Amino acid sequence: MTAKLSQRDKRALKLGAVSIAAILVFVFATAWLEHWAQVRESLAAARADLRIISPNKAKQEGLLTIVPVFEVPQKQEEQKFLFRDKFNEQLKKAGIKSGPVQFRAGKSARRDGYTQVLLKCSAKCKFDQVLDLLAELKNNPYLVGIEQFSIKCDPKKRQEVELDLTLSTFAK
Repeated sequence: MTAKLSQRDKRALKLGAVSIAAILVFVFATAWLEHWAQVRESLAAARADLRIISPNKAKQEGLLTIVPVFEVPQKQEEQKFLFRDKFNEQLKKAGIKSGPVQFRAGKSARRDGYTQVLLKCSAKCKFDQVLDLLAELKNNPYLVGIEQFSIKCDPKKRQEVELDLTLSTFAK
């Protein structure tokens, strides 16, 4: 069939094929470029939003000092002793001499697979020592919450208080 076509017809067919290819490339390239421009605009907007909400280094370090630390729960026997040791350390730091701390049974077989371990402490101390202990508790990486907290004031010595405190942690 190409043998019957003249040289001029062959050139016209080639030019037509190239023109069709150029038109197709132009149509798809412009659509792709428009999409690319939209993507770049949305990326620039997202980066601007990130710049607005991301704190500077000093602000971030300040936030980290406010947020309490937390350690991933260990097996129950190991977690109990880690929690107790850290709590005894905090009691010593606050200057509180307490009786032996006791473990109580907590809620077990929670749906997330962790059991709650309760630590009960009773002590006689000064009121300012109780406040020091409460301020320091947030630094205990094993503490989950304060379950019970009671203070009884001695009527004769107003600064002397009896402290009953029950803390909780999670264990595997």
